Amino acid sequence: MEASLRLALVQMRSEKGAIASNLVDIRARIAEALARGADLVCFPEMSITGYIDPNRWPEAVLDLDGPEVAEFAAITGGTSVTAIAGLVERNPQGKPFITQIVAQAGRMVGWYRKLTIIDEEAEWFAPGGGTVPVFRHDDVTFGVAICADIGSPEIFAAAARQGAQIVFEAAAPGLYGDRATRDWRAGFEWWRDECAIKLGRYARDYGISIAVATQAGRTIDEDFPGGGYLFGSDGTCVDATSDWSAGVLYTSAPITVAS
Repeated sequence: MEASLRLALVQMRSEKGAIASNLVDIRARIAEALARGADLVCFPEMSITGYIDPNRWPEAVLDLDGPEVAEFAAITGGTSVTAIAGLVERNPQGKPFITQIVAQAGRMVGWYRKLTIIDEEAEWFAPGGGTVPVFRHDDVTFGVAICADIGSPEIFAAAARQGAQIVFEAAAPGLYGDRATRDWRAGFEWWRDECAIKLGRYARDYGISIAVATQAGRTIDEDFPGGGYLFGSDGTCVDATSDWSAGVLYTSAPITVAS
């Protein structure tokens, strides 16, 4: 049986260390998504904490059982929406994790810790524990990937093997170059093409849909390219934002569910 999963893919400017104001923005985006009938809202990588250097912003390194996570989860209380958001998570054993949390019905129901820690992140962050969890929204099974995971097809394959019909890629790829002469279109097009080439291939190879939500705009010391995308299970990009602006891509993913 074919069903339609209504998505809100948020391209958000998440200021570094500004947890309170980021949560205000997240609350407003979820309220808007509910008013527009969304089933699932996906925010970018580190959307709650901003993409921080944990040594510079140690107060923004969060615990999964802390009040900030509880505040995010509570936003979904009394609603039918599932929400996914990102943070820097405290690791008692060493460097922090880059984590996406999943909330439903007012509580956190799970998390995924980024597995692909690239060289430029290795000084600050530890990779997750090697598992690729999947989650549920009603009859839909979904997975989560984070930014540099785009270079690790095995993560998408693992989600598909567990029955995921769609994987959400939550991203915050920082842009290089002189900020004073930033070419926003070039940065946007670079990330758009990365997603089309790699995620389009994974979608086709594993028979899944893939949705993307990316940090957008200028923070205190870094710029992000924005971009929301939905790739169908044949690998084609079926919906996309038109530019690098902060905002939301509202779209629907066709999902096959057991009758």
